[in-house]
Amino acid sequence: MIRFWKRKGIESLSSLPPWIKKRVSLEEGEETQKLLQSLSLHTVCESARCPNRGECFARKVATFLIMGDVCTRRCRFCAVEKGIPQPLDPEEPRRVGEASRQLGLKHVVVTSVTRDDLPDGGASHFVATIREIRKALPFSTVEVLTPDFQGREEDLRVVAKEEPEVFNHNVETVPRLYPLVRPLASYERSLTLLERVKEISPSVITKSGLMVGLGEKKEEVIEVLKDLKRVGCDVVTIGQYLRPSSRHLEVKEYVPPQVFAWYEDVAYFLGFRGVASGPLVRSSYLAEKFVGEELCSGE
Repeated sequence: MIRFWKRKGIESLSSLPPWIKKRVSLEEGEETQKLLQSLSLHTVCESARCPNRGECFARKVATFLIMGDVCTRRCRFCAVEKGIPQPLDPEEPRRVGEASRQLGLKHVVVTSVTRDDLPDGGASHFVATIREIRKALPFSTVEVLTPDFQGREEDLRVVAKEEPEVFNHNVETVPRLYPLVRPLASYERSLTLLERVKEISPSVITKSGLMVGLGEKKEEVIEVLKDLKRVGCDVVTIGQYLRPSSRHLEVKEYVPPQVFAWYEDVAYFLGFRGVASGPLVRSSYLAEKFVGEELCSGE
């Protein structure tokens, strides 16, 4: 594992603080990997090199990455490949539904690369995928983690009207760091998206997430939490940024667990209905915990 990290230009495991180190045993999830490969499906677990992928694959859980594995944006924190994507595969939604059925998922999480090259940003492909999942697993819940659709409300409305149980869109970092971390994105655009989802489909659980360790200040994180709460966001996730390769942004700080615990306390104090905050927390990690009776009923 240490050789793998060095080959990718990442700090070796021995240089990481103890609360970050986690064994990634892909052998434990070999059955899940084989199923995904047989159906020619991508996962953000692998494309983004998630530290939890071995654990999730072993539990037969995966976050589907639709519309290919090449992104049209160049965010400097993300391990997903950048470039010119392939045309959409019209059979992909059906295969996602089939994989969800074979894995026996009770909660299905679907995200995508950003496809600024498509007229609707891939909104109709999200809808087709949601429908195929519900056809294959009528009693499952669905969570989507979408791009910002370049701020086009008509595209957002198409997906929101389908009423996935959870609609996730990550702000990723504090506003001051956007030019460095997400040069083609807009903090205000992301906030507006989350606000509009709640207006279009009030029963949908809205969710967002951000990374820490990129040079933000604690006060800035709290301001982001306040902004998210102001636009009606229900659930927030906070995790440690880990550098995918030497081509990506450096880690400025490994935030200790007690600070994550403090962020969680603050978020609940501000009124969020669900919070996951920890060094290895990711947007879709243990995502099913946020679709329980209390959240869905609005209590």
